[in-house]
Amino acid sequence: MIGNIIPIPRLSKYDYIFPDPRYASKEGLVAFGGDLNPNRVLEAYKRGIFPWYSEGDPILWWSPDPRFVLYLDKLKISKSLKKVLKKEIFEIRVDTNFYEVIKNCQTIKRKDQEGTWILPEIIDVFTILHERGFAHSIEVYQDGELVGGLYGLSLGSAFFGESMFSKVSNASKVAFVNLVKICKNFDFDFIDCQIPSEHLRRMGAEEIERVRFLDELELSLKKPSKIGKWSSYVS
Repeated sequence: MIGNIIPIPRLSKYDYIFPDPRYASKEGLVAFGGDLNPNRVLEAYKRGIFPWYSEGDPILWWSPDPRFVLYLDKLKISKSLKKVLKKEIFEIRVDTNFYEVIKNCQTIKRKDQEGTWILPEIIDVFTILHERGFAHSIEVYQDGELVGGLYGLSLGSAFFGESMFSKVSNASKVAFVNLVKICKNFDFDFIDCQIPSEHLRRMGAEEIERVRFLDELELSLKKPSKIGKWSSYVS
């Protein structure tokens, strides 16, 4: 290291070894390169690392400090959202339409955001991980139409949220509330929200130090994973 410059390692395509994220900068860039082999992606998440990059860039692997997480008992539901949930205007399904959820997350227009990090190769690897029982979707329907949802990855007793979308008011919030309900039923420890957002902060997510996140993740990974389609676990 020269001065305050931390060299960023380039990953080999021939193994799935990652640098220890505890020693990454606070920005969180751990490494670049490698590939999106599903086994490499699973290994990354086990280390508290995730891929996040734009089209035309090399694959970038991140573990930011602080980390943004939701502890399940700290979920906050506003009065207005409680009214929406009570009305039961939405139908919730789990792991029945993963591809459409991730495609909507890719194409939905977001305020102050140009383009998307959910590139075709990201869709490909998460679709494979869904087929293997590691990636899951929470889906929100209204009058039979998919109007909101989210997807993410589950390992041990942790859920790593990736992205959500909403075509009608409150649909993504309803998806998130139902994700928390499912995770509570599984006795999970937390939902990793990765990057801070005001949307999830208002619902109870908080920033914690990376070292704390990595310590808690290590403990969560010692517990059994809920592998397979979650629709079989949810009534």
